[in-house]
This record gives sequence, C-alpha cells and structure tokens, in this order.
Amino acid sequence: MNVANLAPLAVVLPFLGAAMAFLLIRHSRSQRAVSIGTLSVTLLIEAFLLVDASARGTTAVFIGGWAAPFGITMVVDQFSALMLVVSSAVSLAVLIYATGQGMTDGDEDGPISIFHPTYLILVAGVSNAFLAGDLFNLYVGFEILLTSSYVLMTLGGTTPRIRAGVTYVVVSVVSSMLFLISIGMIYAATGTINMADLALKLADIDPATQMILHLMLLVAFGIKAAVFPLSFWLPDSYPTAPAPVTAVFAGLLTKVGVYAMVRTETLLFPGDRINTLLMVVAMLTMIVGILGALAQSDIKRMLSFTLVSHIGYMVFGLAISTVIGLGAAVYYVAHHIIVQTSLFLVTGLIERRGGTANMDRLGGLAKISPFLALLFFVPGMNLAGIPPFSGFLGKLGLLQAGVELGTPLAFVLVGASVTTSLLTLLVIARVWNRAFWRRPEDATHPDPILMSTSHDGSAATTSGKVTGHSTGKFAGRNAVDLLPRTMVGATAGLVLLGVSLTVMGGPLFALSDQAAQQMLERTPYIDAVLGEGATEAAGTTP
Repeated sequence: MNVANLAPLAVVLPFLGAAMAFLLIRHSRSQRAVSIGTLSVTLLIEAFLLVDASARGTTAVFIGGWAAPFGITMVVDQFSALMLVVSSAVSLAVLIYATGQGMTDGDEDGPISIFHPTYLILVAGVSNAFLAGDLFNLYVGFEILLTSSYVLMTLGGTTPRIRAGVTYVVVSVVSSMLFLISIGMIYAATGTINMADLALKLADIDPATQMILHLMLLVAFGIKAAVFPLSFWLPDSYPTAPAPVTAVFAGLLTKVGVYAMVRTETLLFPGDRINTLLMVVAMLTMIVGILGALAQSDIKRMLSFTLVSHIGYMVFGLAISTVIGLGAAVYYVAHHIIVQTSLFLVTGLIERRGGTANMDRLGGLAKISPFLALLFFVPGMNLAGIPPFSGFLGKLGLLQAGVELGTPLAFVLVGASVTTSLLTLLVIARVWNRAFWRRPEDATHPDPILMSTSHDGSAATTSGKVTGHSTGKFAGRNAVDLLPRTMVGATAGLVLLGVSLTVMGGPLFALSDQAAQQMLERTPYIDAVLGEGATEAAGTTP
C-alpha cells in the first residue's frame, strides 16, 4: 500500500469530524470525544506520512485520478509532512486545553457547541494548504482556515472581539483578493496554476512580468505571515480572542503564510533576484517586532509582538537560500509553532490564576504556583534561544548560514538576529520578574487572591478547589478551579514537545536539511507531480 494515498484523509477526517460534532451540538461530552478522537487519528496518519516521506521522498496524490496539471493534486514531501505533524500535534493539545476550559467554565467564554466543528474546519484548512499542489487549492485552504478563524475570533461577541474581528476580516480579505488576482494573472501568462507545471513554465515568460507576479504573491503571503510592514494588524487582533483560539492562531496561521512564501521562493521563482529585499524585510521584522514587545505591559500583546519578530528569523533563512539556511528555517518554523503556542496557553493559565494578563497587576506567581512558573520558564527560555533549547539550535543554524554567505548585508542580519535574541531574553525576563518573582503587594492594583496567597504560598480552598477572584472574570464565583488538570496537562505536554525538539535535534536537523535540499533542487517535486524526467524533458535547470 502506498502510504501517501492517505494524504487526503488529513483534510477529509477533520471535515467529517466537524460534521459529526455539529450533529452532536446538544451533546457536549460526545462532541468533545469526537473532536479529540478525530484529531488523534489525523495526527497518527500524518505521522505515517512523515515517515514515508523521509524514506521515499516526494510523492503526489491525484484526486479522482485526474493527472496533473488538470486535476487536483496533493503533494507530500518532507517539509509538508513535517508541517502536518507539528500543526496537528499543536492543534490537538490546544483542543484538549479548550475542552478542559469548557468543562470548567461552561459557555461563559463563547458558544462551546460551535467551537468544536469550527475548530476542526480550521484544522482542515491548514492541512489543505500544506498539501496543496496548485495555487487555487492553496487559495481554498487559506479561505477555509480564514473563514473558520473569523468565527473563532469573535466567540462570545464582546465588543473588543468584534472590533478585532473586523480588522482581521478586512486585512484577510485584502490579502486574499490580492492572491486571487495573482492567480488569475499567472494563469493568463502561463495557462496553468499547478505549481510543478508553473515551475517549468514561469521561466519562459518575460522577466519583468515574472517580477510583478513574484512580488504580488509575496505581498499576499507576507500579509498572512505578518512580515514587516504588513504586520500592523496582528498585535491588535490576536490578544482579544479566548486563550485557546489565540494560541492556535499564533502558532499556526502565520506559519501557513511562511510555508507559502517558502514554496514561492524555492519552487516557482528560484534564484536570488529578491534575496536582498527579503533580508531587509527579515531584519526590519525582527527589530521592529521585538521593540514593540518591549513597550507592552500586557503579556498577550507582548507575545503577539514577539510572534511578529520571530517570523523574521524564518524569512532570514529563506533569504539566505542555501541548504543550511533553509534547513535551519524549516527547523525554526517547527520550533516556533510549538513554543509560541505553549506560551499563549501558559498566558491563559496566568490570566486565570492571577486574574489578569497585565504584568503591572501581577506578582508572586512563582510562590503561588511553582509548576505554572516552570511552564512559563521553559518555553520562555526556548523562545529567547538560551542553550541547549531548540530555539538556540535553530538560531545557531541561521547564524552559521549568514556567516557562510559572507556578504555585508548577511553580517548585518546576523547582528540583528543576535540583538533580537538578546532583547527577547529581556522581554521574557521582564515578565518573569514582574509576574512571577516580585511580591504581589508591589504590583499596581493586584487581585486580592494574590495578596491572600503571597505569604505562605497557598490559597484559600473550598471543597478542594481554589477560591475564585473577588473581581474580574471570576467575580462572585466560589470554588472555581483556576488551574484545571486538563488545561495544565495539555500545556505541559506541549512544553515537553518543545523540549523534545532539543532531545531530537540531530535527527530533526537532518530531516530539515534533507527537506531544504529537495526544495532547492526542485526536481523531486516536479517529477513526483508531472512524472519521472519531466524536468529533463522540459530542458529546465532546477
């Protein structure tokens, strides 16, 4: 059996799960079981796809038996398979976290019955984008995930969420329209939208037309990936959503844009024609993003700016355009999906335990909840790139690639990368010092629950549960479990997954380098879709 033929299930199963979850809309327990079971099976299938791609290389699946370039093609290579596994693992952890929150809080933070089917549709859209072998199917994947993300972002219908949702919708529609216009122009110029076929035919059109099409795609994907100066929308949009939604958005949605940029640069428009531009964009994204993070007092907004900043590292590796640089970027994408999602989940726990995500009003959390402090410290150090965590390994690979390139701009970018890493450490240290280390009485208007637990490290309990806050979200609620085991367990599992990237750093880097090698060669992808020898027959040099 050809394992790659299972690839469509990565999209089909979440859709079927969403339909079943919708039918079970009045049976919350069954709905949760269906959602978690669907994602678990999907993750298992994607793990088989990753193993198969590592052993056999790039394979293509032709939906309905229609061969490329006429039918819908799904392509599984090491990069797409790795993204599928990481995205589904993160999605499953967030879903378990959201399930724990829903069981504890009910529908207070949004209609939970709608959350599960919408969430599974989001996962289906992400998987479809990673597997898409043609531009229009990639567009469809983007629209599926964006449409579901509109619903998830506005759960609860509060004024801040609606306002943020409007901004998100407008920006997303603009980028989608630009992408759709680009697809139309590319089809008019080449007569195809199959990416393997385009890899051969785009080289034959006028260089000026190539550049226009190239830049249009990059701008569309740059908005979705939140690269500077197209990242203005993100810090105001993500923090308003519920904690699980913010976490999955931060971890996954921008990385789909990065994935599309990688495919554009390596498959459709290879070469170094705009590498200088990409390096400048990477540098500005890193520096402006981290400076924005330094100015924040709210942890969620701070993490949103660090999210923007660290997209710059991925663009850095893409701009270097060598096996070492692109391989480090692939590794860094996987690392950042896991670590950034972990930090947003931890922030959700901080907000529950401390009553707020504002650092000025927090204090003493290390004494109140040492395990929560550990859950923040590990991914925080990982994000900052402290040895021996995976953030350090990924950044070291990028720095090595920049030094080997040896151009003046590459050295400037290396310096900007080191500076950004140090400033990220400063940002994490500020959160640790204010929220975890200092005394609650030193905070501005601390929640009374922090004051009541600051001296002996314990909280007043009723029936074995922590007493709720006297103000804020849990006002007037007694015996509220502020740190449910399901939410803490899902977060801890994701933190451990981030640590595993360090433990398995050698094999993962080997996989990333091999994926980068194949993407830069292009031949494996083109021949898998169009048939053996297609590149040679077209007389195109990869």
